[in-house]
Amino acid sequence: MSAAKRLALAAVVLIFAAAAGLYFFNRYWIHRYDDVIERQARIYRVDPLLVWSIIYEETYFSPWKRGDAGEIGLMQVTPAVGRMWAEETGMKDLAREMDRDPVAVLRDPERNIQVGCWYLEKISKDYRATPDAEARILAAYNAGPSRAADWNRAAPDSPPLTNEQFIARIDIPSTRSYVSSILARYNKLRDERAALGNAGGLRR
Repeated sequence: MSAAKRLALAAVVLIFAAAAGLYFFNRYWIHRYDDVIERQARIYRVDPLLVWSIIYEETYFSPWKRGDAGEIGLMQVTPAVGRMWAEETGMKDLAREMDRDPVAVLRDPERNIQVGCWYLEKISKDYRATPDAEARILAAYNAGPSRAADWNRAAPDSPPLTNEQFIARIDIPSTRSYVSSILARYNKLRDERAALGNAGGLRR
């Protein structure tokens, strides 16, 4: 084999090795919090696939991320929500910590996911009887519960809005894009889980 062919073969091998390395690193990166997500989602009775899809969209599993409006950590939890969580759950020490240094509390991955799941459960209570409620919950998570309630309001004696009708009512483009993107990812994961016959658990 000529030197040129050996160099070409070596280059191909390196490219494949690099691609495989990137693939496996990415798999590790996006699934390294799966156990925490499963645990906290189970406690707060939310679908771990929805939580995973939110984190994917919000920060791509980067716990140091900060939002333009002061959101912190994996699920981009605001200090106001963190304080609400600490007060409503009666955790006085954590309430004091939240007042003193909310960034330190909410940058911790497990605490951030815990508060995020708690908030998802809180806002989902308004949509317990709503079929396919995820679009409403995501809109409330992103833009606030009162805006989501306004978008979801149907005329008297009318059937509940479909997902498509609800999303079309969202008049904040970034929220509409946010809801659509997460729903697409979430539905894809649910379909994959159903195809695998896996009633629970994140896709590995």
